[in-house]
Amino acid sequence: MVGGHQPGPETLFAKDRPKTVAPWGLSRDNPRMARTFEDLVTEAESAPVDGWDFSWLRGRATEQRPSWGYQRMMGERMARASAALDIQTGGGEVLAGVPELPPLAVATESWPPNVSKATRLLHPRGVAVVADEDEPPLPFADEAFDLVVSRHPVTVWWEEIARVLRPGGAYFSQQVGPASVFELVEYFLGPQPEEVRRRRHPDDARRAAEAAGLEVVDLRSESLRVEFSDIGAVIYFLRKVIWMVPGFTVGQYRDRLHQLHQQIQREGPFIAHAARFLIEARKPA
Repeated sequence: MVGGHQPGPETLFAKDRPKTVAPWGLSRDNPRMARTFEDLVTEAESAPVDGWDFSWLRGRATEQRPSWGYQRMMGERMARASAALDIQTGGGEVLAGVPELPPLAVATESWPPNVSKATRLLHPRGVAVVADEDEPPLPFADEAFDLVVSRHPVTVWWEEIARVLRPGGAYFSQQVGPASVFELVEYFLGPQPEEVRRRRHPDDARRAAEAAGLEVVDLRSESLRVEFSDIGAVIYFLRKVIWMVPGFTVGQYRDRLHQLHQQIQREGPFIAHAARFLIEARKPA
């Protein structure tokens, strides 16, 4: 991914769905295709981007879902845990969807709007939300949790994860892989160097986990199709996922946005590919 501060975990959707289902509900006969560039820009610029709910994109964009079903797998592990930590919870949407939480459940988040939203969403489920800067050290004692999870974390502090895990405990995470949605990134920023394209590689995650003393018991990755059906969807996505094109504003990229609007009107949805990987690592007993 392109660098830049992220307001929370890169959790692009509130809930997992089957791989073949489009969570944003794209219709190829979308009436927005007939709307003017200025109308779509105005609508997308005025849309709120707090929290980590992408329902505004329903009917405007789709992302293929990973086959493994992260939220379901996380829920299975939560049901067996006694104390769990969700790092970089975003607005808490994913954790809130887990059917059964452990007796002790804590979530951390750094971006103030997300902290407020996660608090409102998770407190009724008995989850404590801690405002944390997402930098070491985690504000917890050694061996405090038998499960640590994170969906699309910005940075993974492997030594801290190993420290707060109990012996036999596990870290379970879905993460963004290398060059994710780079067709869109490079449309605006131009070709990116290989060292940028390779960032967040699952092989690097394995090495970092093992260096922290954890044993990787599962590691898998997939490339997933993404479609943007109108320029409003592109603008909203880049406003919300701010590290994709750092410093993005409509004013700065108006000409390129207008060209892309015309391309979508002429050729149909803009196609990109998201990279995702799943990793599970255990602390030796």
